[in-house]
Amino acid sequence: MVIDYIVIAGYFILVLAVGFSFTKMAKHSTSDYFRGGGRMLWWMVGSTAFMAQFSAWTFTGGAGKAFSDGFAICLVFFANTVAYFCGWAFFSHRFRQMRVDTPSQAIKRRFGDQNETFFSWALILFSFINAGVWLNALGVFASAVFEADIAVTIIATGLVVLFISVLSGSWGVVASDFVQTLIVAVVSVACAVVALVKVGGPVELVSNFPGGFIMGPDMNYGLILVGTFVFFLAKQLITIMNMHDSFRFLNAKDSDNARKASLLAMVLMGVGSIIWFIPPWASAILYPDAATAYTQLGDKAEDAVYLVFTRNAMPVGTVGLLMAGLFAASMSSMDSALNKNAGIFVRSIYQPFIKRRGRETDDKKLMNVSRLVSLINGILVIVVALYFKSLKELSLFELMMSVSTMIQVPLMIPLLLGLIIRKTPQWAPWATVALGMGVSWFVAKVFTAHVFADMVGMPAITDREAVDINLMITLAGHIVITAGFFCLTTLFYRADKDKCKVETDKFFADLSTPVISEEGQDNYDRQQRLKLGLMIKIMGGGMLLLTLIPNPMWGRVMFVACAFIIFAMGAMLQKSASTPPNKSSSAAA
Repeated sequence: MVIDYIVIAGYFILVLAVGFSFTKMAKHSTSDYFRGGGRMLWWMVGSTAFMAQFSAWTFTGGAGKAFSDGFAICLVFFANTVAYFCGWAFFSHRFRQMRVDTPSQAIKRRFGDQNETFFSWALILFSFINAGVWLNALGVFASAVFEADIAVTIIATGLVVLFISVLSGSWGVVASDFVQTLIVAVVSVACAVVALVKVGGPVELVSNFPGGFIMGPDMNYGLILVGTFVFFLAKQLITIMNMHDSFRFLNAKDSDNARKASLLAMVLMGVGSIIWFIPPWASAILYPDAATAYTQLGDKAEDAVYLVFTRNAMPVGTVGLLMAGLFAASMSSMDSALNKNAGIFVRSIYQPFIKRRGRETDDKKLMNVSRLVSLINGILVIVVALYFKSLKELSLFELMMSVSTMIQVPLMIPLLLGLIIRKTPQWAPWATVALGMGVSWFVAKVFTAHVFADMVGMPAITDREAVDINLMITLAGHIVITAGFFCLTTLFYRADKDKCKVETDKFFADLSTPVISEEGQDNYDRQQRLKLGLMIKIMGGGMLLLTLIPNPMWGRVMFVACAFIIFAMGAMLQKSASTPPNKSSSAAA
């Protein structure tokens, strides 16, 4: 346990160093603080896009679902992969071409002032809920590791994340995301390789999984899995490729880098969709009682199966690395949410309010307000996470899916379709959200999974089937009714009554005009490579120190291999920074 504490402490020192090293780059303006001034390289943007869909929930609620139900959990992450492919093909470069600092500014350009205000408050509230789910997932796992109360763990970890996210704005957030991506990759691959060796290979893993690997236990109707996957494809496209979540690509230095970033996220998500869940699948065979190992977690005990595997199968010191990966995942999700919320509040709520009162404020004051808003946001997220901790009847998987399908999907539908459908009245976005919330309520309270099952002749469905059916009919309702309603509002559009027509036309013109990196970008490129290259080499050196821990020879070899890969990555980045740069052409960003 002492070794694990040392590993985690070393990780936090590294992340703090990353944050401090990029602090100066975030001090020039609020644009630098909110989106790095739109000067980031594709591999930094791609890593933050990837990590934004990756949180401690993957290693907790997701792992618990994999342990109990087998392959089904991969459907969620395969849908993420398809969404990022669509980003590469159509959305990511257009997001960068919106030429804004925050997502709410894009909403204003597309839908007008009233919708900007409505969505600003709605999206801030949703971010509190979503980040609270992520922090709650981290608290569940960390409390099991440290044998501490979940509430105390949520508060302590939340404060650490808060401090780092306020420190250096989007530069620190995105830079730490890249470092954290490496940590997650190293831990995941190492655990997956060991799991396959211990279980006897992939064939044995599939054939010996209890209850059947593809269908899993308590699943009598295979059509439910097919339907769930089909609707998940649409859901993940809606919840990833929309104007709100465009903040990931607003950081890119140009349109081409935004597309490359989405492609990188697609590859990482596609490979990770399998690798992440090999350990919990193996645990179902090797440690069938893993779901009851941490009874202090109550109904969420199943969500600690990754920890069970790591403690029983991996070399000493790996639990510390796993916790570092979990902190990395949650910090990435939470600090992105805090930074994004600060940008939305300052640009779309605070600044317009000040201007309406006839006052002006300089960029330096706005920077101070941004940090204060991030601080308040972080405290509120901790409060939300503590509330979710009290919902003992819901597993982390059910909690995550419920929040996503019932709240996030109706919010994001107009923010996706608004990029494709141009002629909509100004009331269409908020009216669509209101209808969508009604659809969510109707499915939750009236047209439940059991009602649907009785209607189509599926008697005596299991609890697992009920959860999947509920997700499926909720998503079907939003895709058919909520999205259909937004499309039908075009029938009520009148160009002569559209007060935002000029700005909307300009928005769509910008949307189709590529962004070229600004003059002076080469210096920013070199700084990104040099700073991160050094930090990653230090991380590789720290990983090498783990070979000093008393472990079997194979365990020491594993740490050496991980250290070599990380150190080589850092060396390549630093070497690329010394290569003579090409002259950048200039264009308006």
